[in-house]
Amino acid sequence: MKMKIIALLAVLAAAFAGHHFGKKSAVANSIPVTQVEKSFTGGYNSEQDEDLQAKQETLDGPAGIANQSTVIVRQGQSIQEAVKNAQPGTTIRIMPGTYSETVYIDKDSIHLIGVIKEGKRARMDGLGKLNDAILYSGNNVVVENLYITGYKGNGIMGQAGNNFEIRNNIIADTGVYGIFPQLGKNGIVEHNVISGIEDAAIYIGMSDNIHVAHNDVFDSVAGIEIENSRHAIVENNFVHNNTGGILAFITPGLPIKTTYDVIIRNNWISGNNHPNFGAPGSTVAGIPAGTGVLIMAADQVIVEDNIISDNKTAGILIVDHANAANITADPESEPNPDSVAVLNNTMLNNGYDTIAEVKALMALEFKTGSPDVVHVSEGKDNCILDQSQYVVAGLKDFAVCDFTNTDEVETYLLDEPVAPRKIAASDRGEIAYLGVCTGCHSYNGRLIGPSVQQIQALYFENPEGLAAYIANPVKKREDYPEMPSQSYLGEETLKAVANYVLAVENKSIETH
Repeated sequence: MKMKIIALLAVLAAAFAGHHFGKKSAVANSIPVTQVEKSFTGGYNSEQDEDLQAKQETLDGPAGIANQSTVIVRQGQSIQEAVKNAQPGTTIRIMPGTYSETVYIDKDSIHLIGVIKEGKRARMDGLGKLNDAILYSGNNVVVENLYITGYKGNGIMGQAGNNFEIRNNIIADTGVYGIFPQLGKNGIVEHNVISGIEDAAIYIGMSDNIHVAHNDVFDSVAGIEIENSRHAIVENNFVHNNTGGILAFITPGLPIKTTYDVIIRNNWISGNNHPNFGAPGSTVAGIPAGTGVLIMAADQVIVEDNIISDNKTAGILIVDHANAANITADPESEPNPDSVAVLNNTMLNNGYDTIAEVKALMALEFKTGSPDVVHVSEGKDNCILDQSQYVVAGLKDFAVCDFTNTDEVETYLLDEPVAPRKIAASDRGEIAYLGVCTGCHSYNGRLIGPSVQQIQALYFENPEGLAAYIANPVKKREDYPEMPSQSYLGEETLKAVANYVLAVENKSIETH
């Protein structure tokens, strides 16, 4: 992410003075030869989690087993009609063919499974006209084996659904997001192939207990993004030719204000030098091409055993909100990345064409070469296992990590399922705001759409007008993507969310 040079130089001048007059050198931070292997034990305690319910007798992944009935959908038939008629617990098997529709899953325990026959899949094609392929708000939902392409908004978006499984899908050119679970808990995203996305190929938003593994993501602005989320593992993914590879963010202005306890391990993060084609002014539009791993304001992020190669700006870039582009300050968000741990990683040919701000930082530290790890923030309690094996900049205050691996943390997925989210009528507006609106609208900054403050000013004391616009939006600004219709939410929910949006303040929330 392009850093602000004036603020950067001010911070670095003070840092350089301390470094030059008596501070210990980077070599002194090398891992001691006698250090004993010690594993990180994890940041999640299930005994303190109020969301867990009694353990089911049998589970097959986070969503459990749908076993009441099976429905077959063939080309020429409607997937949405099958969902509409299905009872909770139904598996809907979709035969190979082309289906041009949007599917809304607003009930629990629906498993949407494409049938692969002689190499052919069920293909959902938005024809460049439809906004979204699949939107689910139900709990215990599975989406598997589909080919999704040609949509303008999202491939698969979760809207406050828990216990989800999204696996083995091919998603190409679906607009803003490829796979986007928002406000969900206990979910897995694995074995998907995703490309051509103008924001994030895989975007985990305001979610907890997430596992992202074995995905191939490329040709997008952001490969995999963990945003305002907690207890997430990102492992064994191939992340290549994106603008930025793997990101752990705190985006200001969202109602969940934290990202922490994120493990990024055993990924191949290579050649993420794609020109940035994100929406102008959006957060991801500020990512400098050539960023392997980007940590912005997130806490307790561990980067371990990755192959990070051929990323021209830096292998790992760690910044705060003050040194990030396209960020509007949020007094409710702590802006610094704290307790970041860089363990053993294989770094090859990173930083060979880095940005001017990083070059200035290295010059102030009398560093030469191409930077593997760059840190610009006032964060605290950060560590690196063996600083001497990399070319680094801004790491003079990093300690030696007191653990060497994360072997004891296999997953943050839960043995017990999360209780299905129950939405009372009085909470309908808030949940729709959290699960739908905050994916594109922060309170005081720019994401995909205008800020909530701008919306409040435009529709002051006119919730009916806002509800009507949400149902049938008209493109008003050339510098923003077209907003998809949210009419599927229904009249009562549209009214509730319009009233909520016009009254909401920039406050932190906790979800259960």
